[in-house]
Amino acid sequence: IPALATEPQFAQRLREHLEKEQLLDGRYRLQEVPGGRVALPVLEEKLDQLQLPQEMPSELVRIQDPIPSRAARRQTPTQKLRDGVWQLLGESWSEELEREVPRAWQRHGDLVLLSEDSFRAAPWEKLGPVLWETVASALGARRLARRGRVLPGGMRSPSVTLLLGQDGWVEHVDNGIRYTFDVTKCMFSPGNITEKLRVASLPCSGEVLVDLYAGIGYFTLPYLVHAAAAFAHACEWNSHAVEALRRNLALNGVQDRCCVHHGDSRQLELRDVADRVNLGLIPSSEEGWPVACRVLKKATGGVLHIHHNVETPPALAPTQTPVLQAEAGSPEGPSSDGPADSGKEMLGARMRPAWQRWAEATAARIRGLLVELHGQPWSTSILHIEVVKSYAPHVHHLVLDLECRPMLP
Repeated sequence: IPALATEPQFAQRLREHLEKEQLLDGRYRLQEVPGGRVALPVLEEKLDQLQLPQEMPSELVRIQDPIPSRAARRQTPTQKLRDGVWQLLGESWSEELEREVPRAWQRHGDLVLLSEDSFRAAPWEKLGPVLWETVASALGARRLARRGRVLPGGMRSPSVTLLLGQDGWVEHVDNGIRYTFDVTKCMFSPGNITEKLRVASLPCSGEVLVDLYAGIGYFTLPYLVHAAAAFAHACEWNSHAVEALRRNLALNGVQDRCCVHHGDSRQLELRDVADRVNLGLIPSSEEGWPVACRVLKKATGGVLHIHHNVETPPALAPTQTPVLQAEAGSPEGPSSDGPADSGKEMLGARMRPAWQRWAEATAARIRGLLVELHGQPWSTSILHIEVVKSYAPHVHHLVLDLECRPMLP
């Protein structure tokens, strides 16, 4: 950084002058330089404004390893990031470019994942690797990636660009469960943490689980690690997610209690094996309903956990029914799955008529599928409706716990 080197007896007067003219760079402290002199850091973009009185002799020098001031050491990561990239642009800095400096990001170990609208303008791109190194340094990261839009298609592949580093593999810990995945190839859904915590507490001892949309093991692992399921069949068609899933099963020591089915779960050949089926696909898991009915144990049935995005007409105000109350999880901040409700709204959520209608219609549909499949009457009972989060105005991600049992002749 640029600095003015002067004799120690002139340092205080020179500092007062630079502060008065707003030329002193407060991010760095005064420090000694060869020759017994003291160097005062100055703002590079204001060097052309330097006009020093003759009674304060000084020389412009460059400090290779400036020492941060105490104030700079107290800066938040956001402030450090802004100051760091501001220095890179100098006179090119503008309000438009400042809007592309992120104020939030996801951290996965030593990798920081930026939002898709970060540093997109041409001036940023022209800076090349020096920009990404500056950003990583400000945020205390070694690797850097930027999120894009989720690519179309059922695999929900992310569009993530690695900006700094050799690979995108990271590790994330949720409720004592270790997940590893490649952020450039696999989705991770922090917004579903409340549902992962909930299934981890379910009484599944001795049960066989079928997870029709396993991904990297978002729900498969809580069932095996915490809910004590005896065995799981995990279905996934994305090869990158399957690789991560296999690693995660081994990381958590449950690989011997899970069979991974790589392929389209609609073509799954399993039958009559499951006590519990997880259908964790949104906006709708409807295409998996026939498979879920087929894998349930035909003699005893089981429980289906059906995920769905349900739209609530705005004209219908939330009301509490005398039969059922939707239990909301803890509200969360923005995630890759969309914005969460505010705490006040979510914590006060009650069963809404639209949610009850959807649950009852789903129960009837499943009952019909079971009767058609087995040729005998079945009962379906709504055990619980979980509000995971709000996905958009008047659209909520719900999970229906549906008990399905064959009826005695």
